[in-house]
Amino acid sequence: MEIAGITLNFAGLGIGLATFLIIGLCHPIVIKGEYYFGARAMRWFFGIGGVVFTVLALLTQSGVWSPILGVAAFSFFWGIKEINEQVERVRKGWFPANPRRSKARD
Repeated sequence: MEIAGITLNFAGLGIGLATFLIIGLCHPIVIKGEYYFGARAMRWFFGIGGVVFTVLALLTQSGVWSPILGVAAFSFFWGIKEINEQVERVRKGWFPANPRRSKARD
């Protein structure tokens, strides 16, 4: 887009917005996922998701989608760390534990 002879590039803003949304979506997935499925299942979910998004980022030729997929990949890898911290937050009583889930599964 060009305004008054200046070309505007919205790709950076789009990538920034996508980053904001990806991080914003991963946080509740960590909390709800640990509650309903347990830490072990969510570690696998985030690990596999991180690998899939990494491969997609490497294979994508788009200068916009490749960085977005890379952000998603590292957000998923960071989710593994957050799952471990969520387990600790539940242990401290900051978040509720699921009474129907066995502690042995984590």
